[in-house]
Amino acid sequence: MQRVRALLSEHAAGTAVELGVNVVLPFVIYSYAKAPLGDVNALLASTAAPLAWSAVEFARRRRIDVLSILVLAGIVLSLLAFVGGGSVRFLQLRENFVTGIIALIFLGSAAIGKPLIYQLAVAGARRKSASDAAALVALRDNVYFRRTMLLMTLVWGGGLLAQTALACVLVFAMSIQAYLVVSPILGYGTMGALALWTVWYGNRQKRIGAARRAAAVTATTAPEALPDGS
Repeated sequence: MQRVRALLSEHAAGTAVELGVNVVLPFVIYSYAKAPLGDVNALLASTAAPLAWSAVEFARRRRIDVLSILVLAGIVLSLLAFVGGGSVRFLQLRENFVTGIIALIFLGSAAIGKPLIYQLAVAGARRKSASDAAALVALRDNVYFRRTMLLMTLVWGGGLLAQTALACVLVFAMSIQAYLVVSPILGYGTMGALALWTVWYGNRQKRIGAARRAAAVTATTAPEALPDGS
């Protein structure tokens, strides 16, 4: 719990800015642009701030790896989602397809035995140190590690797919302005829940792995049992 609190405290300022850009600004822009521009153009205008934020964050990191490619793919797909016009509801549905496609990428990577969580973990480790990344790469053939990466990938894919389905339902169940507020909250909530589960499950598997290795060492170093009757 202390570790989670420290993490939240460390990223509090950045999270507040991100929420402002991705939740508050789209709502404000749509509210003010609706009258002069109409629903469709106002909705398109409201996406400018989140897309610009994503592009700036991508450029700021200046590193091309699996994590950056996934972020860039999300930006490109978001832009493509608004090409061709259509009604407001249709635009909102197409935007949700971005999350759906990413969910299918997670599930597809698990299906072909190349779990995306492993690739993302290595990319994240490389941002910290080469030794951390090397430690992960060294584990890639471990059956228990591969099983853990596979399950994590399936959970992320399933979670994002469930988010997409719920968001599509909310498109028709809520007003445009209400959806502009609820949709990013749903997205952040899903990502937060998946991230917390990943941390918990990863730490749990590390403890189980350490216990398994300790038991193996004990078994190999224990003296052989004496024959019966001796």
